[in-house]
Amino acid sequence: MLNIMKTRIMYIESKGRGLTGPARIGRVTFSKTGATLTYAGRSFQSLKGDGFKSNYFDVESGEHYWISGPKKNGQDSLYATNTRPTVDADVHAEYWTKIRGLPIPPPRKDEGV
Repeated sequence: MLNIMKTRIMYIESKGRGLTGPARIGRVTFSKTGATLTYAGRSFQSLKGDGFKSNYFDVESGEHYWISGPKKNGQDSLYATNTRPTVDADVHAEYWTKIRGLPIPPPRKDEGV
């Protein structure tokens, strides 16, 4: 029997330094029960409504995060900011074409596509 884990492109913003923080667009993997998300080797669990402007925490560090599905209009952060998230190389094309419905732009230097 195959053990296929569900994955999804998500917006991941650190809330460890305040109300806004560094953000990424990347592919997360859901645990079998959906209670835990995994991204870049880190595990996140839901705060179940107990977070202040965050909805998940890093199981190892306890740092809080805002993790949500990316929006077509690109306004993914909880607050209106000028911060542009880094888009991971492995989801770059899919994010721009399938989620944003736009042509694939050249990657920024920090994206390393």
